[in-house]
Amino acid sequence: MTDTVPLHVVATAPEAEAIVRRCTAAGWRAHRGFALLEPAWDLAERRLVAHGQVGDDHTASQAVLAAARGAGIVAVAAGQIALALAADLRRVGPLGTVPGKDEIDDGLDLDTEQRALLTRLAAGSTIAAAAEAEFVSLRTANRRIAAARKTLGVKTTREAVMIYIKHART
Repeated sequence: MTDTVPLHVVATAPEAEAIVRRCTAAGWRAHRGFALLEPAWDLAERRLVAHGQVGDDHTASQAVLAAARGAGIVAVAAGQIALALAADLRRVGPLGTVPGKDEIDDGLDLDTEQRALLTRLAAGSTIAAAAEAEFVSLRTANRRIAAARKTLGVKTTREAVMIYIKHART
């Protein structure tokens, strides 16, 4: 099990609801919105996960502040706000970690972001679509996929995806 604080930026409310349910099942307490009125600064031991829609810079800054205080974040956002929020949250910790979910031990030395991109490519997305869905730039996605190819010892993205699929099934 992972002790990492859940930090997520997703595109739809149903995705957010699923993550919040998973967090609460793992012992986190859900809090709608990102304005936290808790008197203590450090909220890590409170296991609080703030969730909601982020449609402007003010709400995004509240989400980042809550994350800096140790709260989990599940934000629904789109466009430039989503990209900026994801970049800011990555400074706090890794995106996409779900409490209660076992770490993947498939023998592949890939990080969470590389796995997320390869999963989307395996499902038929283009690199551009996968980058947009993961709230990273196309250039960042290409760099992460290139690093995954190097880690896996292959020359093409297709080969990397095939190895990833093979290991995911075992």
